Amino acid sequence: MSTSDADGLLAEQLLRLTRRLHRIQRQQMEPIGITPAQSRLLRTVSHYDLHDRPPRMADLAQRLDVVPRAVTTLVDGLEASGRVRRVPDPTNRRVIRIELTDTGRATLRALRSARRDAAEDILAPLTAEQREVLGGLLSALVDGMPERRC
Repeated sequence: MSTSDADGLLAEQLLRLTRRLHRIQRQQMEPIGITPAQSRLLRTVSHYDLHDRPPRMADLAQRLDVVPRAVTTLVDGLEASGRVRRVPDPTNRRVIRIELTDTGRATLRALRSARRDAAEDILAPLTAEQREVLGGLLSALVDGMPERRC
């Protein structure tokens, strides 16, 4: 098999694995009542929660590399479910910031658990040694990728 054929097969296997992981994650998220996009936004808000003051909608749109309107829709849904809240900036009342609620933090904990369960489903056929090798290979791929913000 040529290198090009082997790379094509490997790419197809990675795509199949990615689709399977997404499907398992969606199944795990369904009982939590959150979409993958909402999950991503919650994780992004939590990043600010740990390191900075709560983000503005524009901060979230830039970080997620989406249009501001998409963030507004996601925040509306998360706010309606009590997972985030809009708060005025203490130094500029015209600026609205988005912060996690206790419900949002609990949702993040449930999501982390769901992600671990999904990963365990995917990795179940591998031995501990194989998992270690795979982890090293994935690290090499991730470390070699151009920097992304999300």
